[in-house]
Amino acid sequence: MRAAGVRGEVVSEALQELGALALERHDGWSFLVVSAGPLGLRDRLTKRAIDLAFTIPALILLGPLMLVVALLIKLEDGGPVFFVQPRMGQGNIMFNMLKFRSMKVARLDSEGARSTSRDDDRVTRIGKFIRRTSIDELPQLLNVLRSEMSLVGPRPHALGSLANDKLFWEIDTDYWQRHSLKPGLTGLAQVRGFRGATETEDHLTDRLNADLEYIRNWSPLADIRIIFATARVLVHPNAY
Repeated sequence: MRAAGVRGEVVSEALQELGALALERHDGWSFLVVSAGPLGLRDRLTKRAIDLAFTIPALILLGPLMLVVALLIKLEDGGPVFFVQPRMGQGNIMFNMLKFRSMKVARLDSEGARSTSRDDDRVTRIGKFIRRTSIDELPQLLNVLRSEMSLVGPRPHALGSLANDKLFWEIDTDYWQRHSLKPGLTGLAQVRGFRGATETEDHLTDRLNADLEYIRNWSPLADIRIIFATARVLVHPNAY
């Protein structure tokens, strides 16, 4: 086939299960690439530049809205404006993720063991509005500014999050691969509609598969597309 100049390909079930990404050659050796590894320096700088190019103007434009929301939260029950929760970031390093507080102070769930339901009695009046419109996530722009998060990436989950009474990493060990990039304020899973409560294992695997697809195929253009596509899902039936 080589002598005749005919293109030949091998289809292998074993390679499919292995998840091979590419075949490369070096010093006379052929080897399969099964993991892309972290982004190179140039790609990391490009991704950071995109983050800052969108985040700084967003904070300036949305600053008045954020101040009004903070005031309304404070006026409703006098509790703290922000809900600060430890989440796992890039390289399995912990950071404190910011959200506008949408639940009653006495009913806050710092571990995230209980997913928010559609008629959750823990949610305040202003909380229902800011959750339905995704405004509660805006403080994470500060996490992006501090380089703890990126605008686009796998969403950081609460440590105690469950699906079918199992921790997420107990459902699929590939879950840990999500942490090879910074967590995102939005991501491929979110623009595909995979958000809200994780009641079944499929709810988790759908998000995981989208996150891993994003990591494998990352590009600056993909980030920009996801940022603009997020505008279509800010108000979503699963946002509650």
